[in-house]
Amino acid sequence: MPKPSKKPFAPKLPPSLTAKRRGSIAILRLSRPQKRNALDDATILGIESFFEALPKDIKAVVVHGQGQHFSAGLDLGELTERDVAEGVQHSRMWHRVFDAIQFGKVPVVAVLHGAVVGGGLEFAAACHIRIAERSAYYALPEGSRGIFLGGGGSMRLPRLIGVSRVMELMLTGATYGAEEGQTYGLSHVLADDGAGLAKGIELAERIATNAPLSNFAVMHVLPRIAESDPASGLLTESLMAAIAQGSDDAKSRLKDFLEKRGKKVLRG
Repeated sequence: MPKPSKKPFAPKLPPSLTAKRRGSIAILRLSRPQKRNALDDATILGIESFFEALPKDIKAVVVHGQGQHFSAGLDLGELTERDVAEGVQHSRMWHRVFDAIQFGKVPVVAVLHGAVVGGGLEFAAACHIRIAERSAYYALPEGSRGIFLGGGGSMRLPRLIGVSRVMELMLTGATYGAEEGQTYGLSHVLADDGAGLAKGIELAERIATNAPLSNFAVMHVLPRIAESDPASGLLTESLMAAIAQGSDDAKSRLKDFLEKRGKKVLRG
């Protein structure tokens, strides 16, 4: 198994982010532990630059946080006095960056621990697989601060846990622990404290072995089918299935499977 490279790769990132590669996966770390990995504009734009510049041979990404927390959300020091137009543009900048993760080049695995709060939860919701260590906790304190979700959470989070749960988090200041979050759908996998990153790397490396076109279909086509009317969704499914199975990659993989040369698929 290749060892992680300690050298960052392009592009140049702000001090709040560090990146390295491990074979066919990239690992992005929020590196602002003194601020509980709060997300300021430089960090958000750095995340955008990182995903835009992913090398073609990177097949999956792992995102995690340095220190005791994944991310405590928006850096409240960023809440300067903006007029309405400026506020809309700022929110739309976050939308652009998180959309580029959800509908980006490769699947993204988020490893969550400690605070996964506000904008940190919005960031996690834009990722495709979420692993929560048992220290993880979730909250949306925007209501108590007189603000509202601005990073796409009002669209993504209800699809994960339902409108009612999002209302509870925002209206009452409730906090969900890792087990509750797992039950409600905020995470896919629970891991012991300290074990999340290894599990995230394991899953990302497994994802990286999938056919790239299949990963693309899961990331880009499946969510849109799910939001379509049944007739349109089923037609889109048929088209995507035909495209995928007609690729040379699929033909080779199916031949290997039928001739018992393909890898066994293990669950875990």
